[in-house]
Amino acid sequence: MKLTSKLDQTQTDHFIAVFRDGLLTDTLPFWIDHCVDRECGGFTFALDRDGTLLSTDKYLWLHGRFVWLLSELCLRVEAKQEWLELAEHGMKFILEHGFAENGKMYFSVDRKGRPLRMRRYVFSEAFAVMAMASLSRVKNDSTLADRAMALFRRMMDYYTIPGMIEPKFDSTTRPMKGLSMPMIVISTTQVLREAVDSSLCQKWIDYSIAEIEADFMNHQYEAVLETVGPNGILIDTMEGRTLTPGHAIEVAWFILHEAVIRGNDDHLRRMGLTILDWMWERGWDKKYGGILYYTDVKGLSCSEYWHDMKFWWPHNETMIASLLAHFLTGDDKYLAMFKQVHDWVYAYFPDPEYGEWYGYLHRDGSVSSRLKGNQWKGPFHLPRMQLYCWKLLEEVTKAKHL
Repeated sequence: MKLTSKLDQTQTDHFIAVFRDGLLTDTLPFWIDHCVDRECGGFTFALDRDGTLLSTDKYLWLHGRFVWLLSELCLRVEAKQEWLELAEHGMKFILEHGFAENGKMYFSVDRKGRPLRMRRYVFSEAFAVMAMASLSRVKNDSTLADRAMALFRRMMDYYTIPGMIEPKFDSTTRPMKGLSMPMIVISTTQVLREAVDSSLCQKWIDYSIAEIEADFMNHQYEAVLETVGPNGILIDTMEGRTLTPGHAIEVAWFILHEAVIRGNDDHLRRMGLTILDWMWERGWDKKYGGILYYTDVKGLSCSEYWHDMKFWWPHNETMIASLLAHFLTGDDKYLAMFKQVHDWVYAYFPDPEYGEWYGYLHRDGSVSSRLKGNQWKGPFHLPRMQLYCWKLLEEVTKAKHL
């Protein structure tokens, strides 16, 4: 399909350099230099500003994310031996230490891989599926691809079969469901689909997109709800009213990406753009700039004290979504949105002295925490954004010269 842009070649070249060089000479070297555990295997992601190790505990979902990134770099940038060896290094740790006897994946283990924490969620499984799928493509390893498919099926059993995972709330008192699962299912199956020939992937992508449209997109309030009751009912509590703009904007670009795959599918394109429009209006801080972490759908006070902080990852997702929206539509509005968030991000998040980005800023953009990695922040959202935007800009440049 044809993508279009109002960026001239000088601007395009500038942004390509920002994302390509940021990824290859800043973000990636920071993690490779500081997080690889050569002695005990795997990666240690809890790092201070200068890469100093803050904890040797290891987080399985971040292992999946980093293995996926390294594999995608081999597929989309260069089949570099160092990246392949690191991906295999991380996958070895996942396979040896990531699973309990019952097959459920741990959230965290200690440095030697001994179990620490099991969560009721399936995000460790989701990112392990993505890691296995992408690495199987690099190595042309059908066994690993089959293992990714088997793990995905197990993940969906946990998701769909009542009682396999203890519920967070009593569903007899207040039945509810969250946006996070249909969102992560879309992302996971988009990656898995590249490695396995299975109609199951397409089935779950279609189902998840339809669920988001039917139940989580609230047209009355023009917002994507984070948690809903049966049939998308608004739960009028502090939790039920809470929006996470960056999360919904991440959903928007997953749907826009699917629209591209399907040849600029009009319905998916309009759906993704609507979500982006709604949640930009809900999330952009009109006083200080940047994306607010939480807002209330009715404009009431949020329960979480960090609601007005600026986290790194919503800005990464907004940059992808706005750039992709512009290329899909040619609309100046989305180009202005992309430049607005880009300018704010690069004024506050990057650390020019030690590299990589701060993860957590106060509302005005001042640094809240110096750390570069913890159990939530690792080499994923930022490098994924850099890789995706770099390659998207290159694709549009090539199309212009055809």
